[in-house]
Amino acid sequence: MIELKTASEVDACAAAGKIVADVLTAVRAHAKPGVTTGELDRLAADLIADAGATPSFLGYHPSWAPTPYPGVICASVNDAIVHGIPGTQRLRPGDLLSVDLAVHLDGWCADAAFSTVIGEGAPEDVALIETAERALAAGIAAAQAGARLGDIAHAIGTVVRGGGYGLLADHGGHGVGRSMHEAPSVSNEGRPGRGLVLRPGLVIALEPMLQAGGADSYRHDPDGWTIRTADGSRAAHAEHTIAITEDGPRVLTAGRPDC
Repeated sequence: MIELKTASEVDACAAAGKIVADVLTAVRAHAKPGVTTGELDRLAADLIADAGATPSFLGYHPSWAPTPYPGVICASVNDAIVHGIPGTQRLRPGDLLSVDLAVHLDGWCADAAFSTVIGEGAPEDVALIETAERALAAGIAAAQAGARLGDIAHAIGTVVRGGGYGLLADHGGHGVGRSMHEAPSVSNEGRPGRGLVLRPGLVIALEPMLQAGGADSYRHDPDGWTIRTADGSRAAHAEHTIAITEDGPRVLTAGRPDC
């Protein structure tokens, strides 16, 4: 069932979204050569606790996962697209890092992600990340009341495919609210004018997940969580939680880093 949020409930998601943005900004600033992904996870955990919120990923156990997720953030490096488990991996100059975070505050959730290069990045990695951000921005711009989900999907996919990149198959955005993942599913590619009509009060996360090699296929690590490009190419992930309003899309995780 798709739940439309009241104005006050959208504001509650936005309050959670501010924490997401602030924590991701701090994580981005701390992501330097020599720092481990586990250190970034601990930083995020401390900041979330200080803000009076709870991490939505920690302990999350969907039916397809072998174990509950053990981290506060998802920290995916280089060919890891999403769901990378933070740990002892030490960041190196030139790494491409994607960080995903969701928090609950007073029963309401927000979710966002960004990608960045560590130190000096290769031009092709910078271009990959910039395309992910442009695809996200195009999806947000298409999220107008009275439009359809297919318009968002088409806007995202057009930017991604135009850049020659692949899209992570079988994955996309989702509804957000009392839970981190709610209906509807939001595809990253589709036909305009098709699908659910966007109505004020709908809160959704848009999240293009790009693969530099141009393919859409992927593989799982033995941990059952980390998803990598099947061809070993690098990946980038960009995400915002937004609300559909009569006045246009409202970005509820505004302020999260975009590069």
